[in-house]
Amino acid sequence: MTSVPVERLWYVAYGSNLSASRFRHYLRGGRPPGSRRTYPGCRDRRDPERIAALVIPGRLYFTGSSSTWGGGTAVLDPSGPGRVPAMAYLIRPGQLADVLAQEMRREPGTDLDLPELARAGHLRLGPGRYETVVRLGSLAGIPLLTLTTQRCDEAPLNRPSAAYLSTMAAGLRQGHGWDPGRIRSYLATIPGGGGTGPA
Repeated sequence: MTSVPVERLWYVAYGSNLSASRFRHYLRGGRPPGSRRTYPGCRDRRDPERIAALVIPGRLYFTGSSSTWGGGTAVLDPSGPGRVPAMAYLIRPGQLADVLAQEMRREPGTDLDLPELARAGHLRLGPGRYETVVRLGSLAGIPLLTLTTQRCDEAPLNRPSAAYLSTMAAGLRQGHGWDPGRIRSYLATIPGGGGTGPA
């Protein structure tokens, strides 16, 4: 049977890339506010064709130690209990391959078999925090893909930096329309967050 080409894919973000302006640095390159890292950007620097706010199943943890932000970052356990607010960005497969490369601290420019991945539903590209690609279903008939780790529930918890939490808060405010109280309450429930968060 001949595979049908996949021309667009949704990249699903649940951490700092809840902020669309932050995510665009993965596409265009540059250094986002609050970040210590300058991104090379994608070969194709066009904006997402669509952006959608959605809620996905699972649970977040703040874990690891980020040289980009200082402190922990959000990682999704798709099988965990709960619901997680997210943003989905409709981009081309080449763009998504370059976004994934930058998330994994690799040089962009190498295509992945993302259409096959979208059909298979799961691919471990490495052992790191953002090196396992998971399909979360579909939206408008187009696969939803996100990055996580193999066993985030076993990772040591670590509180994020204020800049990281502020970027998440901006995404929740702009993308989901949440008020400051709801944002603070949500961030406080994430394991590793220390029970507080800016809004």
